[in-house]
Amino acid sequence: MNLDTVADELYGLRPEEFVAARDRHALAAREAGDRSLAEEIRALRRPSLAAWVSNLLVRRQPEEVEPLLGLGERLRRAHRELDGEQLRELARRQNEVIGALGRQARKLAGQAGHPVGEGVQREVEETLHAVLADPRAGREWAAGRLVKPLTSPAGFPVADEALLGDRPTPAAPGSGSPARGRKRGADNERRRPHTGTRGKTREAEQERAREAERERAREARRELRAREEEADAAARAVDEAGARSAEADERVGELRERLRQAEEEQRRARAGVREARDRARQADRAAREARRRAGTAAARSGS
Repeated sequence: MNLDTVADELYGLRPEEFVAARDRHALAAREAGDRSLAEEIRALRRPSLAAWVSNLLVRRQPEEVEPLLGLGERLRRAHRELDGEQLRELARRQNEVIGALGRQARKLAGQAGHPVGEGVQREVEETLHAVLADPRAGREWAAGRLVKPLTSPAGFPVADEALLGDRPTPAAPGSGSPARGRKRGADNERRRPHTGTRGKTREAEQERAREAERERAREARRELRAREEEADAAARAVDEAGARSAEADERVGELRERLRQAEEEQRRARAGVREARDRARQADRAAREARRRAGTAAARSGS
């Protein structure tokens, strides 16, 4: 038994099975005399639901790992080189891949007997965005042992932001053909400021609405992460309480075994005392009998 083997097994279990299995392994390591390994095993933390689903995707569909890591490498290179065209192309691919993997991960969770909702699916997709943005996050995810969801680093564009540059630019107001005549052109010139102002106002309102939507989405993600962190903290508290209880049970077991051994030694000692007393009484009777016979013999010889 070693930590790597145990961790690989534990993070493949459903979250509700994690703690009991971990404590069994820790107890087995302690009984085998490896207290250091027992402590390392007991320090392993139960994964959140979204982290478990992310791990499940890696374990059930390992063929998806390398393609996603490769896509992340190409995205990061395009981001570094400020290659807008390549970024837009890869961002579309990113949307497609992450959407498909998020849905597949949710399906796998249901097949594993633990259905999840859209909130968990969004956290899985956020983890996949982080995998594309950060090679270290990619390595953590590929190991299949996440404890909590990953988040994208600041400054790396998500797919929707990268695709903003792909939107068609509206034609400038009043860009009619000069062939339509000077009067038509003059009319257009008179109309252009009003139309342009109206268009700019509408565009500004649309942008404010989009920004409000983005802010609501960010706030929802922050709220979700906060609730997830609270749930993780509660789960850790349960784990720690369970670990303390298991350690106390183990100490009680050890003390009971020592008590049993001490009681056995006490029984043997008392039996030894009884045997010694019996031998002492027998020896005393034999001595008295010998003295009596000696006295009788002496009396006969003197007469």
